[in-house]
Amino acid sequence: MDTQLTEKERKVLFWACFLSLMAAGVGFAYRVMVLGDWGNEFNLTDAEKGRIFGASLWPIAVMMILFSLIVDFVGYKRSMYLAFILQATAAVLTFLAKSPSALYYACLCGGLGHGIVEAVINPVCASIYTTQKSKMLNILHAAWPAGLVAGGSVVILCASLGWHWNALWLIVPVVIYGVMFIGAKFPVDERVRAKIPYSVMLKDVGFLSSSIASFLLVHELTTVFTGSAPSIYTSLIAGLIIGAIFGAITKSIGKPLYFILCLLMVPLATTELGTDAWIKELMTPVMGTYAGWALVLSAFIMMILRFQAGFLTNRFSPPTILVISSFFSMLGLIALSQVSGPLVFGAFVLYAVGQTFYWPTVLGLASEQYPEGGALSLNTVSAIGLLSVGIIGSPIIGVFNDNHTTNNVKELSTEVYEGSKKEANFFGASYEATDKAKAKEIAEKVGKEAELDTAIQKSGRQSLFTVALAFPLVMLVCFAIIGFWYKSRGGYKPRVLEASWE
Repeated sequence: MDTQLTEKERKVLFWACFLSLMAAGVGFAYRVMVLGDWGNEFNLTDAEKGRIFGASLWPIAVMMILFSLIVDFVGYKRSMYLAFILQATAAVLTFLAKSPSALYYACLCGGLGHGIVEAVINPVCASIYTTQKSKMLNILHAAWPAGLVAGGSVVILCASLGWHWNALWLIVPVVIYGVMFIGAKFPVDERVRAKIPYSVMLKDVGFLSSSIASFLLVHELTTVFTGSAPSIYTSLIAGLIIGAIFGAITKSIGKPLYFILCLLMVPLATTELGTDAWIKELMTPVMGTYAGWALVLSAFIMMILRFQAGFLTNRFSPPTILVISSFFSMLGLIALSQVSGPLVFGAFVLYAVGQTFYWPTVLGLASEQYPEGGALSLNTVSAIGLLSVGIIGSPIIGVFNDNHTTNNVKELSTEVYEGSKKEANFFGASYEATDKAKAKEIAEKVGKEAELDTAIQKSGRQSLFTVALAFPLVMLVCFAIIGFWYKSRGGYKPRVLEASWE
Protein backbone atom coordinates (compact mmCIF):
# COMPACT_ATOMS: atom_id res chain seq x y z
CA MET A 1 0.00 0.00 0.00
CA ASP A 2 1.34 3.45 -0.94
CA THR A 3 2.02 5.72 2.04
CA GLN A 4 1.18 9.35 1.49
CA LEU A 5 3.21 11.43 3.94
CA THR A 6 2.35 14.92 5.08
CA GLU A 7 5.01 17.62 5.12
CA LYS A 8 5.31 17.28 8.91
CA GLU A 9 5.70 13.50 8.68
CA ARG A 10 8.42 13.85 6.05
CA LYS A 11 10.31 16.34 8.20
CA VAL A 12 10.16 14.13 11.30
CA LEU A 13 11.35 11.14 9.29
CA PHE A 14 14.11 13.08 7.55
CA TRP A 15 15.55 14.50 10.78
CA ALA A 16 15.33 11.13 12.50
CA CYS A 17 17.39 9.72 9.60
CA PHE A 18 19.76 12.67 9.95
CA LEU A 19 20.32 11.99 13.66
CA SER A 20 20.89 8.28 13.07
CA LEU A 21 23.77 9.06 10.70
CA MET A 22 25.04 11.76 13.05
CA ALA A 23 25.12 9.18 15.85
CA ALA A 24 27.31 6.98 13.65
CA GLY A 25 29.62 9.96 13.00
CA VAL A 26 29.89 10.71 16.72
CA GLY A 27 30.89 7.10 17.40
CA PHE A 28 33.44 7.12 14.59
CA ALA A 29 35.01 10.37 15.82
CA TYR A 30 35.21 9.00 19.37
CA ARG A 31 36.98 5.83 18.22
CA VAL A 32 39.47 7.78 16.10
CA MET A 33 40.31 10.11 18.97
CA VAL A 34 40.69 7.48 21.71
CA LEU A 35 42.30 4.66 19.71
CA GLY A 36 45.73 5.65 21.01
CA ASP A 37 44.42 5.66 24.58
CA TRP A 38 42.99 2.18 24.10
CA GLY A 39 46.40 1.05 22.87
CA ASN A 40 48.09 2.40 25.99
CA GLU A 41 45.46 1.09 28.40
CA PHE A 42 45.39 -2.45 27.02
CA ASN A 43 49.00 -2.55 25.73
CA LEU A 44 47.88 -3.13 22.15
CA THR A 45 50.14 -3.46 19.12
CA ASP A 46 49.40 -1.38 16.03
CA ALA A 47 48.04 -4.51 14.36
CA GLU A 48 45.67 -5.13 17.28
CA LYS A 49 44.50 -1.51 17.23
CA GLY A 50 43.91 -1.81 13.50
CA ARG A 51 41.85 -4.99 13.95
CA ILE A 52 39.68 -3.42 16.65
CA PHE A 53 39.11 -0.19 14.75
CA GLY A 54 38.58 -2.10 11.49
CA ALA A 55 35.68 -3.97 13.12
CA SER A 56 33.75 -0.70 13.02
CA LEU A 57 34.41 -0.23 9.31
CA TRP A 58 34.12 -3.41 7.24
CA PRO A 59 30.59 -4.30 8.52
CA ILE A 60 29.27 -1.00 7.16
CA ALA A 61 29.66 -2.03 3.53
CA VAL A 62 28.55 -5.62 4.18
CA MET A 63 25.32 -4.53 5.87
CA MET A 64 24.65 -1.85 3.26
CA ILE A 65 24.64 -4.40 0.46
CA LEU A 66 22.85 -7.10 2.48
CA PHE A 67 20.05 -4.82 3.66
CA SER A 68 19.69 -3.28 0.20
CA LEU A 69 18.62 -6.75 -0.92
CA ILE A 70 16.23 -7.45 1.97
CA VAL A 71 15.06 -4.08 3.31
CA ASP A 72 11.91 -4.09 1.18
CA PHE A 73 10.92 -7.37 2.86
CA VAL A 74 12.15 -6.59 6.39
CA GLY A 75 10.76 -3.06 6.37
CA TYR A 76 12.41 0.29 7.06
CA LYS A 77 11.19 0.68 10.65
CA ARG A 78 12.24 -2.78 11.84
CA SER A 79 15.62 -2.29 10.16
CA MET A 80 16.15 1.01 11.94
CA TYR A 81 15.31 -0.49 15.31
CA LEU A 82 17.86 -3.21 14.73
CA ALA A 83 20.37 -0.44 13.95
CA PHE A 84 19.29 1.32 17.17
CA ILE A 85 19.89 -1.83 19.25
CA LEU A 86 23.31 -2.38 17.69
CA GLN A 87 24.47 1.24 18.13
CA ALA A 88 23.20 1.40 21.71
CA THR A 89 24.95 -1.90 22.45
CA ALA A 90 28.16 -0.47 20.98
CA ALA A 91 28.02 2.51 23.36
CA VAL A 92 27.33 0.38 26.44
CA LEU A 93 30.01 -2.20 25.56
CA THR A 94 32.57 0.55 25.02
CA PHE A 95 31.72 2.01 28.42
CA LEU A 96 31.98 -1.38 30.15
CA ALA A 97 34.99 -2.69 28.18
CA LYS A 98 37.66 -4.30 30.35
CA SER A 99 39.47 -6.16 27.58
CA PRO A 100 40.47 -5.79 23.91
CA SER A 101 37.87 -8.40 22.92
CA ALA A 102 35.11 -6.29 24.50
CA LEU A 103 36.31 -3.27 22.50
CA TYR A 104 36.32 -5.40 19.36
CA TYR A 105 32.68 -6.44 19.82
CA ALA A 106 31.71 -2.86 20.67
CA CYS A 107 33.23 -1.66 17.40
CA LEU A 108 31.62 -4.56 15.53
CA CYS A 109 28.17 -3.61 16.82
CA GLY A 110 28.82 0.00 15.89
CA GLY A 111 29.81 -0.94 12.35
CA LEU A 112 26.85 -3.27 11.85
CA GLY A 113 24.45 -0.59 13.08
CA HIS A 114 26.06 2.08 10.91
CA GLY A 115 25.70 -0.14 7.83
CA ILE A 116 21.98 -0.67 8.42
CA VAL A 117 21.49 3.07 8.97
CA GLU A 118 23.11 3.88 5.61
CA ALA A 119 21.17 1.11 3.85
CA VAL A 120 17.87 2.57 5.06
CA ILE A 121 18.23 6.34 5.15
CA ASN A 122 19.52 6.75 1.58
CA PRO A 123 16.54 5.11 -0.15
CA VAL A 124 14.13 6.67 2.38
CA CYS A 125 15.43 10.15 1.54
CA ALA A 126 15.28 9.43 -2.19
CA SER A 127 11.72 8.11 -1.85
CA ILE A 128 10.30 11.09 0.07
CA TYR A 129 12.10 13.74 -2.00
CA THR A 130 11.87 12.23 -5.48
CA THR A 131 12.40 15.54 -7.29
CA GLN A 132 15.11 16.90 -4.98
CA LYS A 133 17.35 13.90 -4.53
CA SER A 134 20.78 15.53 -4.97
CA LYS A 135 19.90 18.45 -2.70
CA MET A 136 18.30 16.42 0.09
CA LEU A 137 20.93 13.66 0.03
CA ASN A 138 23.58 16.36 0.46
CA ILE A 139 21.68 17.81 3.42
CA LEU A 140 21.13 14.33 4.88
CA HIS A 141 24.84 13.59 4.66
CA ALA A 142 25.66 16.80 6.51
CA ALA A 143 24.90 14.54 9.47
CA TRP A 144 28.21 12.71 9.07
CA PRO A 145 30.48 15.76 9.47
CA ALA A 146 28.09 17.03 12.17
CA GLY A 147 28.81 13.84 14.08
CA LEU A 148 32.55 14.24 13.54
CA VAL A 149 32.42 17.83 14.81
CA ALA A 150 30.36 16.93 17.87
CA GLY A 151 32.25 13.78 18.78
CA GLY A 152 35.70 15.16 18.01
CA SER A 153 35.10 18.42 19.88
CA VAL A 154 33.87 16.68 23.03
CA VAL A 155 36.83 14.31 23.14
CA ILE A 156 39.45 17.01 22.43
CA LEU A 157 37.96 19.48 24.92
CA CYS A 158 37.67 16.92 27.69
CA ALA A 159 41.23 15.73 27.08
CA SER A 160 42.55 19.31 27.20
CA LEU A 161 40.74 19.90 30.51
CA GLY A 162 42.04 16.67 31.96
CA TRP A 163 38.56 15.26 32.43
CA HIS A 164 37.92 11.54 32.35
CA TRP A 165 35.00 11.26 29.94
CA ASN A 166 33.63 7.75 29.52
CA ALA A 167 31.88 6.41 26.44
CA LEU A 168 28.37 6.20 27.85
CA TRP A 169 27.53 9.64 26.43
CA LEU A 170 27.71 8.05 22.96
CA ILE A 171 24.27 6.59 23.61
CA VAL A 172 22.61 10.03 23.80
CA PRO A 173 22.20 10.69 20.01
CA VAL A 174 21.21 7.02 19.56
CA VAL A 175 18.39 7.29 22.10
CA ILE A 176 17.17 10.55 20.54
CA TYR A 177 16.80 9.14 17.04
CA GLY A 178 15.31 5.92 18.44
CA VAL A 179 12.56 7.90 20.14
CA MET A 180 11.93 9.93 16.97
CA PHE A 181 11.43 6.74 14.94
CA ILE A 182 8.72 5.44 17.32
CA GLY A 183 5.98 7.56 15.74
CA ALA A 184 7.60 8.09 12.36
CA LYS A 185 5.80 6.98 9.22
CA PHE A 186 7.92 5.49 6.44
CA PRO A 187 7.26 5.72 2.71
CA VAL A 188 6.98 2.86 0.30
CA ASP A 189 10.22 2.75 -1.69
CA GLU A 190 10.08 4.66 -4.99
CA ARG A 191 10.75 1.47 -6.96
CA VAL A 192 8.04 -0.47 -5.11
CA ARG A 193 5.50 2.35 -5.57
CA ALA A 194 6.14 2.24 -9.29
CA LYS A 195 5.57 -1.56 -9.20
CA ILE A 196 8.98 -2.28 -10.71
CA PRO A 197 9.83 -5.95 -10.07
CA TYR A 198 12.62 -6.93 -7.68
CA SER A 199 14.40 -8.66 -10.58
CA VAL A 200 14.59 -5.36 -12.49
CA MET A 201 16.26 -3.69 -9.48
CA LEU A 202 19.14 -6.15 -9.78
CA LYS A 203 19.74 -5.46 -13.47
CA ASP A 204 21.34 -2.01 -13.01
CA VAL A 205 24.13 -3.61 -10.98
CA GLY A 206 24.39 -6.71 -13.15
CA PHE A 207 27.69 -8.48 -13.86
CA LEU A 208 29.94 -5.41 -14.06
CA SER A 209 29.26 -3.65 -10.76
CA SER A 210 28.56 -6.84 -8.81
CA SER A 211 32.02 -8.07 -9.82
CA ILE A 212 33.68 -4.97 -8.27
CA ALA A 213 31.61 -5.25 -5.10
CA SER A 214 32.27 -8.99 -4.83
CA PHE A 215 36.02 -8.58 -5.39
CA LEU A 216 36.24 -6.01 -2.59
CA LEU A 217 33.98 -7.98 -0.23
CA VAL A 218 35.90 -11.24 -0.76
CA HIS A 219 39.21 -9.49 -0.17
CA GLU A 220 38.00 -7.67 2.95
CA LEU A 221 36.16 -10.58 4.59
CA THR A 222 38.96 -13.06 3.87
CA THR A 223 41.43 -10.66 5.48
CA VAL A 224 39.18 -10.17 8.51
CA PHE A 225 38.42 -13.83 9.17
CA THR A 226 41.79 -15.39 8.26
CA GLY A 227 44.04 -12.65 9.58
CA SER A 228 45.94 -12.28 6.31
CA ALA A 229 45.09 -10.65 3.01
CA PRO A 230 44.55 -13.01 0.07
CA SER A 231 46.32 -12.54 -3.23
CA ILE A 232 44.82 -9.76 -5.26
CA TYR A 233 44.41 -12.22 -8.12
CA THR A 234 42.52 -14.68 -5.89
CA SER A 235 40.11 -11.96 -4.81
CA LEU A 236 39.70 -10.71 -8.37
CA ILE A 237 38.95 -14.17 -9.76
CA ALA A 238 36.47 -14.85 -6.95
CA GLY A 239 34.82 -11.48 -7.61
CA LEU A 240 34.49 -12.20 -11.32
CA ILE A 241 33.00 -15.64 -10.65
CA ILE A 242 30.43 -14.24 -8.21
CA GLY A 243 29.72 -11.39 -10.63
CA ALA A 244 29.25 -13.84 -13.50
CA ILE A 245 26.77 -15.85 -11.43
CA PHE A 246 24.90 -12.66 -10.49
CA GLY A 247 24.91 -11.55 -14.12
CA ALA A 248 23.59 -14.91 -15.28
CA ILE A 249 20.78 -14.87 -12.71
CA THR A 250 19.76 -11.29 -13.56
CA LYS A 251 20.48 -11.76 -17.27
CA SER A 252 22.22 -8.39 -17.23
CA ILE A 253 25.73 -7.11 -17.76
CA GLY A 254 24.77 -3.99 -15.82
CA LYS A 255 24.47 -0.33 -16.78
CA PRO A 256 27.84 0.92 -18.17
CA LEU A 257 27.60 4.44 -16.67
CA TYR A 258 26.64 3.02 -13.30
CA PHE A 259 29.70 0.78 -13.53
CA ILE A 260 31.85 3.84 -14.26
CA LEU A 261 30.41 5.58 -11.19
CA CYS A 262 31.35 2.54 -9.12
CA LEU A 263 34.91 2.69 -10.48
CA LEU A 264 35.13 6.42 -9.76
CA MET A 265 34.17 5.76 -6.14
CA VAL A 266 37.70 4.39 -5.63
CA PRO A 267 39.52 7.71 -6.22
CA LEU A 268 36.59 9.65 -4.74
CA ALA A 269 36.54 7.71 -1.47
CA THR A 270 40.34 7.82 -1.30
CA THR A 271 40.36 11.60 -1.72
CA GLU A 272 37.69 12.08 0.94
CA LEU A 273 38.11 9.32 3.52
CA GLY A 274 41.57 7.98 2.70
CA THR A 275 43.15 11.41 2.90
CA ASP A 276 41.30 12.14 6.14
CA ALA A 277 42.86 9.02 7.63
CA TRP A 278 46.36 10.29 6.77
CA ILE A 279 45.90 14.04 7.03
CA LYS A 280 46.50 14.31 10.78
CA GLU A 281 49.75 12.35 10.59
CA LEU A 282 50.89 14.14 7.46
CA MET A 283 50.13 17.62 8.82
CA THR A 284 51.22 17.17 12.46
CA PRO A 285 54.79 18.31 11.66
CA VAL A 286 53.32 21.57 10.30
CA MET A 287 50.41 22.12 12.70
CA GLY A 288 51.68 20.36 15.83
CA THR A 289 49.00 19.74 18.48
CA TYR A 290 46.42 21.55 16.36
CA ALA A 291 46.30 18.79 13.73
CA GLY A 292 43.31 17.13 15.45
CA TRP A 293 41.38 20.40 15.40
CA ALA A 294 42.10 20.73 11.68
CA LEU A 295 39.96 17.65 11.02
CA VAL A 296 37.17 19.11 13.13
CA LEU A 297 37.42 22.37 11.17
CA SER A 298 37.25 20.46 7.89
CA ALA A 299 34.17 18.54 9.06
CA PHE A 300 32.51 21.76 10.30
CA ILE A 301 32.96 23.43 6.90
CA MET A 302 31.59 20.33 5.18
CA MET A 303 28.56 20.29 7.47
CA ILE A 304 27.71 23.97 6.84
CA LEU A 305 28.14 23.69 3.07
CA ARG A 306 26.04 20.53 2.76
CA PHE A 307 23.17 22.34 4.46
CA GLN A 308 23.46 24.92 1.64
CA ALA A 309 23.56 22.30 -1.13
CA GLY A 310 20.48 23.76 -2.80
CA PHE A 311 22.58 26.71 -3.96
CA LEU A 312 24.56 24.36 -6.20
CA THR A 313 21.91 21.77 -7.08
CA ASN A 314 19.53 24.49 -8.30
CA ARG A 315 22.20 25.84 -10.65
CA PHE A 316 24.33 22.89 -11.75
CA SER A 317 23.87 19.24 -12.67
CA PRO A 318 25.50 16.55 -10.49
CA PRO A 319 28.36 15.92 -12.99
CA THR A 320 29.17 19.66 -12.98
CA ILE A 321 29.10 19.78 -9.16
CA LEU A 322 31.49 16.82 -9.10
CA VAL A 323 33.84 18.61 -11.51
CA ILE A 324 33.81 21.68 -9.23
CA SER A 325 34.44 19.46 -6.20
CA SER A 326 37.36 17.75 -7.92
CA PHE A 327 38.91 21.11 -8.79
CA PHE A 328 38.70 22.45 -5.24
CA SER A 329 39.95 19.25 -3.61
CA MET A 330 42.89 19.15 -6.02
CA LEU A 331 43.63 22.81 -5.32
CA GLY A 332 43.32 22.25 -1.56
CA LEU A 333 45.66 19.26 -1.48
CA ILE A 334 48.25 21.06 -3.60
CA ALA A 335 48.03 24.06 -1.28
CA LEU A 336 48.39 21.83 1.79
CA SER A 337 51.54 20.37 0.30
CA GLN A 338 53.11 23.80 -0.22
CA VAL A 339 52.03 26.32 2.42
CA SER A 340 52.90 26.65 6.10
CA GLY A 341 51.88 28.65 9.16
CA PRO A 342 48.44 30.33 9.17
CA LEU A 343 48.05 29.66 5.44
CA VAL A 344 47.60 25.98 6.26
CA PHE A 345 44.11 26.74 7.57
CA GLY A 346 43.26 28.52 4.32
CA ALA A 347 44.40 25.44 2.42
CA PHE A 348 42.21 23.31 4.69
CA VAL A 349 39.19 25.40 3.70
CA LEU A 350 39.83 24.61 0.03
CA TYR A 351 40.33 20.94 0.87
CA ALA A 352 37.08 20.84 2.89
CA VAL A 353 35.10 22.64 0.17
CA GLY A 354 36.39 20.16 -2.38
CA GLN A 355 35.38 17.02 -0.54
CA THR A 356 32.05 18.37 0.75
CA PHE A 357 29.75 17.44 -2.12
CA TYR A 358 31.50 14.31 -3.44
CA TRP A 359 29.70 11.41 -1.77
CA PRO A 360 26.08 12.63 -1.56
CA THR A 361 26.19 14.03 -5.09
CA VAL A 362 27.25 10.65 -6.50
CA LEU A 363 24.40 9.09 -4.51
CA GLY A 364 22.06 11.70 -5.96
CA LEU A 365 23.29 11.03 -9.49
CA ALA A 366 22.88 7.26 -9.07
CA SER A 367 19.40 7.63 -7.63
CA GLU A 368 18.27 10.18 -10.24
CA GLN A 369 19.51 8.13 -13.19
CA TYR A 370 18.78 4.62 -11.89
CA PRO A 371 15.64 4.93 -9.74
CA GLU A 372 14.50 1.45 -10.73
CA GLY A 373 17.58 0.15 -8.91
CA GLY A 374 16.02 1.23 -5.61
CA ALA A 375 18.08 0.73 -2.47
CA LEU A 376 20.57 -1.51 -4.27
CA SER A 377 21.79 1.02 -6.84
CA LEU A 378 22.14 3.67 -4.11
CA ASN A 379 23.92 1.56 -1.54
CA THR A 380 26.15 -0.56 -3.76
CA VAL A 381 28.00 2.47 -5.12
CA SER A 382 28.44 3.76 -1.56
CA ALA A 383 29.59 0.36 -0.25
CA ILE A 384 32.18 0.09 -3.01
CA GLY A 385 33.56 3.45 -1.95
CA LEU A 386 33.79 2.43 1.70
CA LEU A 387 35.47 -0.90 0.92
CA SER A 388 37.93 0.59 -1.55
CA VAL A 389 39.35 3.05 0.99
CA GLY A 390 40.81 0.38 3.23
CA ILE A 391 41.72 -2.09 0.51
CA ILE A 392 43.06 0.24 -2.17
CA GLY A 393 42.97 3.93 -1.21
CA SER A 394 44.80 4.19 2.11
CA PRO A 395 47.47 1.65 1.11
CA ILE A 396 48.13 3.63 -2.10
CA ILE A 397 48.64 6.82 -0.09
CA GLY A 398 50.98 4.79 2.11
CA VAL A 399 52.94 3.72 -0.96
CA PHE A 400 53.23 7.36 -2.06
CA ASN A 401 54.53 8.30 1.37
CA ASP A 402 56.99 5.39 1.43
CA ASN A 403 58.38 6.31 -1.99
CA HIS A 404 58.85 9.97 -1.12
CA THR A 405 60.44 9.08 2.23
CA THR A 406 62.88 6.65 0.60
CA ASN A 407 63.87 9.16 -2.09
CA ASN A 408 64.38 11.93 0.48
CA VAL A 409 66.47 9.69 2.74
CA LYS A 410 68.52 8.57 -0.25
CA GLU A 411 69.29 12.20 -1.11
CA LEU A 412 70.13 12.95 2.52
CA SER A 413 72.63 10.18 3.23
CA THR A 414 73.72 7.02 1.44
CA GLU A 415 74.65 5.48 4.80
CA VAL A 416 71.23 6.10 6.33
CA TYR A 417 69.50 4.94 3.15
CA GLU A 418 71.46 1.69 2.84
CA GLY A 419 71.07 0.84 6.52
CA SER A 420 67.32 1.47 6.69
CA LYS A 421 65.93 0.31 3.34
CA LYS A 422 63.51 -2.57 3.36
CA GLU A 423 61.17 -4.32 0.96
CA ALA A 424 57.46 -3.56 1.12
CA ASN A 425 54.54 -5.04 -0.78
CA PHE A 426 51.42 -3.63 -2.39
CA PHE A 427 48.99 -6.09 -3.99
CA GLY A 428 51.79 -8.54 -4.78
CA ALA A 429 54.15 -5.92 -6.20
CA SER A 430 57.27 -5.26 -4.14
CA TYR A 431 58.82 -1.83 -3.75
CA GLU A 432 61.51 -0.19 -1.67
CA ALA A 433 60.55 1.49 1.61
CA THR A 434 62.36 2.89 4.64
CA ASP A 435 62.47 1.52 8.17
CA LYS A 436 62.08 4.85 9.98
CA ALA A 437 63.21 3.49 13.35
CA LYS A 438 66.46 2.21 11.86
CA ALA A 439 66.88 5.40 9.84
CA LYS A 440 66.63 7.51 13.02
CA GLU A 441 69.08 5.24 14.83
CA ILE A 442 71.68 5.55 12.07
CA ALA A 443 71.00 9.29 11.63
CA GLU A 444 71.79 9.85 15.31
CA LYS A 445 75.13 8.12 14.90
CA VAL A 446 76.14 10.22 11.88
CA GLY A 447 74.82 13.49 13.28
CA LYS A 448 71.94 13.92 10.81
CA GLU A 449 68.94 13.43 13.07
CA ALA A 450 67.49 16.91 12.44
CA GLU A 451 67.98 16.56 8.68
CA LEU A 452 66.19 13.19 8.74
CA ASP A 453 63.19 14.68 10.58
CA THR A 454 62.99 17.39 7.92
CA ALA A 455 63.18 14.79 5.15
CA ILE A 456 60.35 12.76 6.69
CA GLN A 457 58.19 15.87 7.15
CA LYS A 458 58.84 16.83 3.54
CA SER A 459 57.71 13.40 2.34
CA GLY A 460 54.30 13.86 3.98
CA ARG A 461 53.68 17.09 2.13
CA GLN A 462 54.95 15.59 -1.12
CA SER A 463 52.43 12.76 -0.66
CA LEU A 464 49.57 15.25 -0.54
CA PHE A 465 50.73 16.72 -3.84
CA THR A 466 50.88 13.25 -5.41
CA VAL A 467 47.39 12.43 -4.12
CA ALA A 468 46.10 15.67 -5.67
CA LEU A 469 47.38 14.64 -9.10
CA ALA A 470 46.53 10.96 -8.81
CA PHE A 471 42.90 11.23 -7.71
CA PRO A 472 41.08 14.61 -7.96
CA LEU A 473 42.63 15.38 -11.34
CA VAL A 474 41.51 12.02 -12.70
CA MET A 475 38.00 12.57 -11.33
CA LEU A 476 37.84 16.08 -12.75
CA VAL A 477 38.53 14.73 -16.24
CA CYS A 478 36.13 11.77 -15.90
CA PHE A 479 33.21 13.75 -14.48
CA ALA A 480 33.74 16.42 -17.15
CA ILE A 481 33.46 13.71 -19.83
CA ILE A 482 30.25 12.41 -18.20
CA GLY A 483 28.88 15.96 -18.13
CA PHE A 484 29.65 16.47 -21.84
CA TRP A 485 28.06 13.10 -22.60
CA TYR A 486 24.80 14.22 -20.98
CA LYS A 487 25.03 17.55 -22.79
CA SER A 488 25.34 15.74 -26.13
CA ARG A 489 22.09 13.93 -25.31
CA GLY A 490 20.13 17.11 -24.62
CA GLY A 491 21.33 17.87 -21.11
CA TYR A 492 21.17 16.20 -17.72
CA LYS A 493 17.62 15.22 -16.75
CA PRO A 494 16.70 13.29 -13.59
CA ARG A 495 14.47 10.28 -14.16
CA VAL A 496 11.35 10.09 -12.00
CA LEU A 497 9.43 6.82 -11.96
CA GLU A 498 6.14 8.40 -11.04
CA ALA A 499 4.63 11.75 -10.13
CA SER A 500 5.90 12.88 -6.74
CA TRP A 501 3.41 13.66 -3.94
CA GLU A 502 5.40 16.78 -3.08
